[in-house]
Amino acid sequence: MKFLDEAKVYIRSGDGGAGSVSFRREKFIEFGGPDGGDGGRGGDVWVEAVNGLNTLIDFRFQQHFKATIGTHGMGRNRTGGNGSDVTLKVPVGTQIFEEDKETLICDITEEGQRFRLAAGGNGGFGNAYFKSSVNQAPDWANPGLPGVEKTIWLRLKLIADAGLVGLPNAGKSTFLAAVTRARPKIANYPFTTLHPNLGVATVDGQEFVLADIPGLIEGAHEGVGIGDRFLGHVERTRVLLHLVSAQEEKVGKAYKTVKHELEAYGNDLTDKPEIVALSQIDVLDEETLKKKTRELARACGKTPFQISAVTGRGMTEIQRALRDIIVDANNTGEKLAKAPKLRHRDIAAAAEDEADDEEQQG
Repeated sequence: MKFLDEAKVYIRSGDGGAGSVSFRREKFIEFGGPDGGDGGRGGDVWVEAVNGLNTLIDFRFQQHFKATIGTHGMGRNRTGGNGSDVTLKVPVGTQIFEEDKETLICDITEEGQRFRLAAGGNGGFGNAYFKSSVNQAPDWANPGLPGVEKTIWLRLKLIADAGLVGLPNAGKSTFLAAVTRARPKIANYPFTTLHPNLGVATVDGQEFVLADIPGLIEGAHEGVGIGDRFLGHVERTRVLLHLVSAQEEKVGKAYKTVKHELEAYGNDLTDKPEIVALSQIDVLDEETLKKKTRELARACGKTPFQISAVTGRGMTEIQRALRDIIVDANNTGEKLAKAPKLRHRDIAAAAEDEADDEEQQG
């Protein structure tokens, strides 16, 4: 399974059925009159959030969705049947945009939420509808109204409570693997993470969802490296955890590089609460650690946490800090992101499978 967070889809609702032109013709009934029935309504196109989906991969294999047309009306005042609806099943957190990729149609944030993307056309009236005292034998009927057709974009933004950001090899995937049951790919080279990963962390009996995205480098907002397209997956988070590797020669510059990319991306990411941590501190001696901590503190304007996923130093404290901010956001009236019933291992496996495919092709 591969991770896909954007898809282009063509949809069309069903046309309404045409009304019928018919007259009652029976033996010994001289003036039977009109008895043409109405046409049926065309089917609608719906989108629905369902449990168990992690990506938009299904829309790589099917991009056209068409509802059926309504049945035409018939004689003896028989109304045509309505067309069948078609439903696009998407993961929780999917946004639907118009073809311009800017006009938001709807934002699906809860399991079971439904939205009608295109209404089917109404069926036409049969000639029986037009019968009156001054027109007792109308010989016309209405055609059904056409359905709606459009091209839309689906964009998935994972729902998580906290997001991990930082340069490549800052220890984000290692942190995620240490505090959750997720198993992202971890290796000692840049851009090990090619797709977002989710995990559920537990501290003091309370759970929150962590999202790990590929690392950012200078110029990411201009498409350098993997770019900044995956930042959309941390837009819904309550807090950002900014990891800076202790192996960086200039930790202050490393912090400012990522901060600049967040500002260039926009969408209020820089307005979110931020926790800064110096990661991978197990590789430093105490004197160097103090020096780099002071440098990072000057750059970010706050005292950073010191953590090591290998030794466990500072891991519990930083999880509690994340939890406190998330709980505060919930207590102030904001809706806490519920942990979606996702198969987090599948998302991690998707990244590994695609990475293996690319290595084989290379």
